[in-house]
Amino acid sequence: MAKKKSFLKRHKKKILVAFAVFILLLAIYIPYIISGLPSLEDLENPKAELATKVYSIDGEVLDQFFIKNRTQVSLNQLPPHLINALIATEDKNFKNHWGVDLPRFFRAMVKNIVTLRLREGASTITQQLSRNLYDLKIERKKIHDKITRKFREFITAFKIETNYTKDEILEMYFNVAYFGRSAYGVSAASQIYFGKLPTGLTLSESALLVGLLKGPANYDPINYPDRATNRRNTVLSQMVKYDYLTEEEAEKAKDDEIQIRSSESEGTVGIAPHFVEYVRQQLEQKAEQYGFDIYRDGLSIYTTLDSRMQRYANRAVEEHLAEYQPLFNKQWKWDQNREVLVKTIDLSIKTSDAYRKAKTKEQRDSIARSLRHDKAFIDTVKRISQRIEVGFVAIDHRSGGIVALVGGSNFRNFKYGLNHVTQIYRQAGSTFKPFIYTVAIDNGYPPSYEILNQPVTLVMADGKRWTPGNFDDSFGGKYTIRDGLKLSVNLVAVRAIMEIAPIQQVIEYSARMGIKSKLPPYESLSLGTGEVQPLELITAFSVFANDGILVQPISILRIEDKDENIIEENQPERKEVLSKETAYIITSILEDAVNRGTGTRVRNFFHLPAAGKTGTTQEYADAWFVGFTPKLTAGVWIGFDNKSVHFTNYNGQGGRAAAPVWGKFMNYVYDDKSIGLPLEFFIQPEGVVKETICAETKGLATEYCPTTEEEIFNRKYLPNKCTLHTSSHWEDSKESRDTINF
Repeated sequence: MAKKKSFLKRHKKKILVAFAVFILLLAIYIPYIISGLPSLEDLENPKAELATKVYSIDGEVLDQFFIKNRTQVSLNQLPPHLINALIATEDKNFKNHWGVDLPRFFRAMVKNIVTLRLREGASTITQQLSRNLYDLKIERKKIHDKITRKFREFITAFKIETNYTKDEILEMYFNVAYFGRSAYGVSAASQIYFGKLPTGLTLSESALLVGLLKGPANYDPINYPDRATNRRNTVLSQMVKYDYLTEEEAEKAKDDEIQIRSSESEGTVGIAPHFVEYVRQQLEQKAEQYGFDIYRDGLSIYTTLDSRMQRYANRAVEEHLAEYQPLFNKQWKWDQNREVLVKTIDLSIKTSDAYRKAKTKEQRDSIARSLRHDKAFIDTVKRISQRIEVGFVAIDHRSGGIVALVGGSNFRNFKYGLNHVTQIYRQAGSTFKPFIYTVAIDNGYPPSYEILNQPVTLVMADGKRWTPGNFDDSFGGKYTIRDGLKLSVNLVAVRAIMEIAPIQQVIEYSARMGIKSKLPPYESLSLGTGEVQPLELITAFSVFANDGILVQPISILRIEDKDENIIEENQPERKEVLSKETAYIITSILEDAVNRGTGTRVRNFFHLPAAGKTGTTQEYADAWFVGFTPKLTAGVWIGFDNKSVHFTNYNGQGGRAAAPVWGKFMNYVYDDKSIGLPLEFFIQPEGVVKETICAETKGLATEYCPTTEEEIFNRKYLPNKCTLHTSSHWEDSKESRDTINF
């Protein structure tokens, strides 16, 4: 009987074929693994995506731009217990292996292959770093993809260990690890969760952050505080197990209550979201020029905004709207404005997501019918349409820096929205009148020059007749230029542009002073019918405050890369566009407007030297106040996004609807000693001759009238505090004779 052949001999061909296939697959698989590994250059120069930070001029971080919120931090800035917590929890043999803990690795791989599930991780700190720092090019969906990832981590970790010290590996790890809530790196995480730098982390806080690494979503301390606490305690126990802590230290840390940073709206959107978005738009335009990526390159953007002034601007707006919005809601009646409501609802339907995504006319008609009968939808449309909007900006007119900006009433809730300082164009109303009188002064007419306050009828370009009138429908007599502007008399302004300040000259002066919008070349321009951007109107007013010098407003002072190299440094454009004598005379008249004219409501809040002008457009659609102190120029626009909605009575006047915001802001800013704005006066240049008339004697000021700067200030700005010359009454009356020595 023949011997039975052995298994190997009987299956020799099959075994050889199988071995050949295995070698072939291995020959294909190894290059596949290698193809997803980082290059030597990548290993030597790892580039993590870093968040760009936007700073205020007083050093506060206003916001960040990032895809991955990450800020670089060095290892020596981290508390030792944070480092120990990481090693004890994630990789107890970190200091002894070469990137991979081989016993753990092979044990884990066997379990994963047997169970066909990737349950056992066994990744060292270095392997985790390789996964976080480099794109290992796997989809992580199927088991073979996950096994491939492990091999790539294995090889990359070994290469990292040969290129970097253990301390360098730890530093890189802490800068790239993901801690949840868009926080990449421990610096971002400590700010988001605890509102502090990593150097200030307690033992309990460090343990909590390390605990998050296992699963940021599962152990989120805000959503799952109990899970986060238990995980923190596990980390502390691991530190005891590997002799990084004593039992007593761990128990004390476990007793610490987790104090997570409050998720207040300011922390969510920042104090100046519209300003930051304005900065971001400028950076996007510069990105191509300089070749940077604002979301990945870790830039530092130093801006002109003062965080203290910004908070005061926010406060002034919120306080005013808290009073004014309910007042308007009581006055605005939708049943008396049915046509406006129908148009508003139709527009809201056509701009809704459901309507725009509908593919057929039948679907759109069906959606429209449904929404017209949807009470919740209609109530939302009403609420949004009657929301009072605001645009406020303050500029240091000497430096040109924007120090505060509120772009809308919704800045607490929405990070990005319409910026009502830089993105709207509205009629300027009476705030445009100073530019008319500026031309008149430059044409040689003194403030004491008188103009008729009489009706006039004009034929406009379209053939229609225009008969302007004063706000109170009164007319008669004459007004000086000073009183015409101080009291904002419409008929005087119209006659001024007809008689002493030609339209084309007014347009030219306006452009020279910073108003870039195209203005209508008609007499109606005298009443501010031209639409302007709030920022450019306020910039033009700053020329009066700045002795005739136009300083173009800026928001970005300096851009630095992650290594603190300066990419760009900005200096504002400065240009003399008006004589300082003319600038002062208009300033003097605008002081009168605040002290005894249409802007007197400012004095309910602010009692230092100030000048400014109110503005109100037809049907109370837009309310303005633009004014300045010797240091700051600021302006307020109040109105509605829906132009068919408007104030219904005198509450829509600029003096009532806008001036209080300006007054509150200036009061808060000048009262803050940390800001330290000095008491300054508008300085009369030598070229202006000003003779003060005593109201009692009708003659020149004598020893019985206050003549010193201090006495005039006390009488003019602090009437309740004035104790000097109580027997006499002094005022800069319309009888003052102001002239320029040309």
